[in-house]
Amino acid sequence: MYTIDLTGKTGLVMGVANQRSLAWAIAQPLVQAGARLAYSYQGERLLPALEKLTAGQDTFLVPCDVTNDDDLDALFETVEARYGRLDYLVHALAFAPQVTFDRPFVEVARDDWRTAMDVSAYSLVAATRRAAPLMRDGGSIVTLSYLAAERVVPHYNMMGVAKAALEASVRYLAYDLGPQGIRVNALSAGPARTIAARSISGFGEMYGEAGRASMLKRNIETDEVGGLGFALLAGQLGGGVTGATIYVDAGFHAIGMFLPDRAE
Repeated sequence: MYTIDLTGKTGLVMGVANQRSLAWAIAQPLVQAGARLAYSYQGERLLPALEKLTAGQDTFLVPCDVTNDDDLDALFETVEARYGRLDYLVHALAFAPQVTFDRPFVEVARDDWRTAMDVSAYSLVAATRRAAPLMRDGGSIVTLSYLAAERVVPHYNMMGVAKAALEASVRYLAYDLGPQGIRVNALSAGPARTIAARSISGFGEMYGEAGRASMLKRNIETDEVGGLGFALLAGQLGGGVTGATIYVDAGFHAIGMFLPDRAE
C-alpha cells in the first residue's frame, strides 16, 4: 500500500467555482496529503465562495483572466514569488457563449468560436508554458475533458470541438515537456452536476440517461474524479502516465448500444 506524503510540494488550481467543482474534488486529496495549493479565479463574484472553501488552508488566491496575457504573467510570477517552484497544475477552465449551446453547431459565429477555443483550449497551452519553468524537478499537469471531444453530444456543440482541441493539446504538450519530466494528462469525466453543466440544454435528461446506460449503471461521484486526478498528479502513483485522456465515466464511453431492457 502506498502512503503518499506531499509535504513540500506545491500546486496551482485553476477553475474552482464552488464545492461541486471537479477542480475542488482534485484539490482536496492533494491538500490532505500535505501539498500547498494556490488558487486562481476569474471575476470577483467567485472570490467569496473560494475564500470560504479554502479557509484554514495554507494558500493564497489570485485573480486571473486567462484571455489576458498580463494576468497570466502576474499569476505565475506570484506563484514563483510565494513558493519558488511548482509541482502540480490543475487546469479546469472552459467557456463557450450560451448561444453556442442553444443554436445548431452549423450556426456558430466566428467570434464565439474564438472565445470558446481561447478559454477552453488555448488557456491550457498558455498556462503550461508559464508553469513549466517553475517545474524544475519535473511536475504534473491535469486538465478536464469530456466525451463530446470525440462523439456528438447534442447541445454541447462548440464546447465539444474545443474539448477535442484540448485533448490534442495535451498530447503535444506531453511530447514537448516529457524530456523535462513534466507529465500532461486529461481526465474525461462523465456528467456531473456542476455550474458548467447548467449551460447545456437538457442536461438533466442527459445525466439520467448516462447513468442508466453506463456499465456501472450509475453516474460518477466527484470524488472519483478527484481520486484519479490525485493519482495522475502524485508521481508515486501515476508517474508513468502522460499524453493520455483517461475516462472517469462509469464505463459510458465504451458502450456502443444501450439496451434498456437488458436482464440484470
